[in-house]
Amino acid sequence: MLILDSSTALIIVDVQRDFCPGGSLPVPEGDAVVPVLASYVEIFQSRGLPIFYTRDWHPPDHCSFKEHGGIWPAHCVAGTPGAEFHPRLPIARGAIIISKAAAPDREAYSGFDGTPLARELRARDSHRLLVGGLATDYCVKATALDGLREGFHVWLLVDASRGVEVHPGDSARAIEEMEAGGVRPATLADLRGLSVRS
Repeated sequence: MLILDSSTALIIVDVQRDFCPGGSLPVPEGDAVVPVLASYVEIFQSRGLPIFYTRDWHPPDHCSFKEHGGIWPAHCVAGTPGAEFHPRLPIARGAIIISKAAAPDREAYSGFDGTPLARELRARDSHRLLVGGLATDYCVKATALDGLREGFHVWLLVDASRGVEVHPGDSARAIEEMEAGGVRPATLADLRGLSVRS
């Protein structure tokens, strides 16, 4: 059951310049998630609930880059403009930023992979996770499924996620995989209809 209370956390996945139109690895309509996520941030921030932002934070020689044997163009190199969050994405006061895929020889789609995310969530007694961002068929999916494996209850923010769609239908298949694993869908309308517990 989806409840907004002190055990609920928001995880915003990789809404970075390089994944938005004009970036080096743009997700189609990736920037469309920004105003929707801003509404989620407003709801969580107004209630003092924890908000996490993940980001790719690659070294220049990361293994996922084509020039180093990977499948993607260079993107989200640590400290470059492309690795910055979208300029219209509000960064909440007291938010926790989780950097991932920072080792040159290790791919890491999930916000949990090689990061302190699980530990930080448990430190705040967060059991219920709402996950959205970029991209549905890669980092959002990996983060949501790893959240389940870590023992959290996970909801996918379907109105605040977009996919790369390397192959047509990838996003739909990713959502099916997430739901089959136990991830449940949610939208802003679901949150706005909830009574909030302190």
